[in-house]
Amino acid sequence: MILAKVLGNVVATQKNQRYSGARIMLVQPINPDGTVRGVSMLALDSVDSGEGDVVLVVQEGWAASTASTGEPGAAIDSAIVGVVDFIEED
Repeated sequence: MILAKVLGNVVATQKNQRYSGARIMLVQPINPDGTVRGVSMLALDSVDSGEGDVVLVVQEGWAASTASTGEPGAAIDSAIVGVVDFIEED
């Protein structure tokens, strides 16, 4: 799983039927302290996240597909599967 911050919503005028009703979000991977790491990526939103939210992103085909569409087998690389309320470090 990847910790990321939602940068915004991506508008797609056409998309595969399997993704109808799903929102595509632009997310930026971050470290637990909030610093940026890596490059931004697209992820299907399965938890109704919004801009500025810290989220958990799964980046594995089977999990991403079933989390975001409810059906296995869709060609999805990344999906948002949770919104993070807080991060506690020891």
